[in-house]
Amino acid sequence: MLKDVEKTVNELVEWTGAFFEENGKGCTAVLGISGGKDSCITAALLARALGPERVLGVLMPDGVQPDLSDSEAVVAHTGIRHLVINIGETTSVLRQTLAGAGSEITRDVGINIPPRVRMTVLYAVAQGLPEGGRVINTCNRSEDYIGYSTKYGDSAGDVSLLAGFTVQEVLQIGEYLGLPEHLVHKTPSDGLSGMSDEDKIGFTYAVLDRYIETGVCEDSRIKAKIDRMHALNLHKVSLMQYFHPSED
Repeated sequence: MLKDVEKTVNELVEWTGAFFEENGKGCTAVLGISGGKDSCITAALLARALGPERVLGVLMPDGVQPDLSDSEAVVAHTGIRHLVINIGETTSVLRQTLAGAGSEITRDVGINIPPRVRMTVLYAVAQGLPEGGRVINTCNRSEDYIGYSTKYGDSAGDVSLLAGFTVQEVLQIGEYLGLPEHLVHKTPSDGLSGMSDEDKIGFTYAVLDRYIETGVCEDSRIKAKIDRMHALNLHKVSLMQYFHPSED
């Protein structure tokens, strides 16, 4: 847990401003707005660091999104600019095209298509801005540790503000920023599988965060599962490996 939330937030805001000075002076921060805590808190931090006029939130429902009002609440509260781009037709056509070519659409393939389409949309929007844009990753340390993200989907981006913070620390930041409680403490869900994050992974973020920070997990079964997920998914947060030819 964060010992001094105010100090951490101030340092994070300063760091974010410095990043944009060095990696896109005057450009716009572009991020997907899901209506969950991570995108809400990231948007609020960006608005503090750059000013809301330099932040563009993109709402990307996949057809009908029951909690779209939460995404709208995020942009309203933070005052950032926003676009609404419905990806429903695109994901539908892509599934049909893949199936028509003989590619199997398994449950996991179907779940991961929307995040990858959304990342394509974010980069297209960022590149189309006259002033240029940088795409913001909204994953946190807990999700990254067990690979609870889609490779080249929500795990992608040009910079991350929350990758160094566990879920419990992200909640601390959201509370400090005074964001609406129903957004900060909204039950985490990928919005794709019909399950909450914790139901899907089989343990709570509180248990995971404690293990990440202290190495302690009394339940040997859960500890083994966390270790297995971490090992299997390290490729999602590692640089792509490549062959280094010898100089001989």
